[in-house]
Formats: sequence, C-alpha cells, structure tokens
Amino acid sequence: MNKVYSTQELIEIVAAEKQACLKGERLKLDVAVSGNPVIDQLITTEGLQKFTAYQDFKASIHEYQHQNQVSGIIWKDLIVKGKTLNYPEVDSHLIALESDLEILKSTKTSMLKFWDQVTKEMDLYLSLSNGTKYEKVNIFDVERIAQRTEWASFLKWENANFLELILQMGWGKPEEAAYKRGRPHSGSEFIHAVNPGNYPIG
Repeated sequence: MNKVYSTQELIEIVAAEKQACLKGERLKLDVAVSGNPVIDQLITTEGLQKFTAYQDFKASIHEYQHQNQVSGIIWKDLIVKGKTLNYPEVDSHLIALESDLEILKSTKTSMLKFWDQVTKEMDLYLSLSNGTKYEKVNIFDVERIAQRTEWASFLKWENANFLELILQMGWGKPEEAAYKRGRPHSGSEFIHAVNPGNYPIG
C-alpha cells in the first residue's frame, strides 16, 4: 500500500518545490510569453516558466489532497493581551476539503468571541480597495458582516509600540477568498483592530 503524505509533509514538499522553482531548477519550457510586444518586454520568459512550473506543481498537490482526502488545515495559537486561542487555518499552499470547511465553520463563533474580548476599546477599520483604504467601523458593523460570512481567520502585527489584529471573515473556499477572482462564490472582508489613535498598516 502506498504511503499517504500528511498535511505537514505536503506543506514541506510544496515549500521545497517553490524554492526549486524560484532558483530556476524547475522550468515549464513550453510556456510562451503573451505575444504582445508591450507585455513581453515586462515579463521574462524564464520568470514566466518558473511561475508556471510552480503553479502546475501546486495544482497537482491540490489534486492529491482531493484524491487522498488530506486536510489543508493547520492549527495555530494566537496570543493577544495575554489571552491564547488555538484555531484552524488552511495553509496558504494547500486547499480546503469539504470536511475542512465544516471545521472552519464550527469554530467561527469561538473565534469571534475571542476577537470581541481582545479588541475591546480598540479602533476598528474595514479594509477597502484591496487594503489600500480603510473605513472606521463599529462592533455592530462587524456583527453584520459576521452574520453573512461562514468562517474566520486572523493575522497579527505587533511590536513594543504597536498592535494590529486583522480578522478575516470569509465564505466559500479559503484559497480563493482573499482575491476578487473568487467572487461571488468565495470572498472575504477584513476588519483591522488597532489601539486608539493608530491606523492600520497591514
């Protein structure tokens, strides 16, 4: 019987292949640049070959996940203001299986409770225009967004003088949710919490 690779092993395999592609050790040689002279000046054939080789490899890993039902979920610890939350997240190189989506949906409520506890008295901003603009919002706005989304994830930026906690509330496939190309079936909204008087940087 063939060995089935674990989630962690797949993450390591994809990371190693990405490095090999970036170093030019893997090229998809049959890739042609666009044929448009303006675009062709901006994109090197080798760069496109590296990118395409990596994308093809990643697609084969995603197919392997489906065939062998290998989860794309990793569990992370988030520590904010002395409070700790252990939560699931789909690794950025992998995809979510249907069973993974159920896990994400089942943890949304506890993640939002944690968010409410650690962001009390912080200023909240909704990310607009792919994170180039921010609009100040309140907890009721966040609750409205939460009602129409399926799952949540976090990012944190922190140093001695600054804290920014980002709440991603999404629907559909996490691997497509951060990009407009997934809409309307997959997508997400990002809420940034910062200390009063600060402005989001993430």
